[in-house]
Amino acid sequence: MTIYCATTNPGKFREFGLIFAHYAGEALDVATVPKVPAPEETGTTFAANAALKACYYSRHVDGFVFADDSGLCVDALDGAPGVYSARYAGENANDEDNNALVLRNMAGVENRTARFVCAIAVARAGELVASFEDFVEGRLVDAPRGSHGFGYDPLFHYEPFGATFGETPPERKLLVSHRGKAMEKTICWVLETIVKN
Repeated sequence: MTIYCATTNPGKFREFGLIFAHYAGEALDVATVPKVPAPEETGTTFAANAALKACYYSRHVDGFVFADDSGLCVDALDGAPGVYSARYAGENANDEDNNALVLRNMAGVENRTARFVCAIAVARAGELVASFEDFVEGRLVDAPRGSHGFGYDPLFHYEPFGATFGETPPERKLLVSHRGKAMEKTICWVLETIVKN
């Protein structure tokens, strides 16, 4: 069975492929949705944006579509970047721009606690059928570390590993990350609810 992934982020799609291979084996295949104009992400929560995207893209394929919305929430920044994580430094910002702005805003701040949050929604024919959410706690370092991952991974220190997610191989990171845990819930639901039926 094929389930469609609504993302234009190549880093996310690589991670989803790894997760599917690890948790679903050959029972599920993941494919990208057709290239259509992206919807405006107007939700004020990760769950709302994930649902908006999943429902929108599911109108363009015959089958189930999942979409995620995820980001970094920094306690000292009142939860920012939050749902604006991908465009924190502006609509055309890249990972380096966003990381640099977070570091500037955190200059001299002692409280470095933060978490990654991921919400995943599953839809079919424009209707939301399931949603899942998870998170991982960490703290921000003072400068980017490591070349693995994408987004804010080089800034996010995960204490049990003694390293940033940027210093952690993807396969290991996905065992504990917000996206890995939320996707595991999603795959389990798909296998139990859809594939077995």
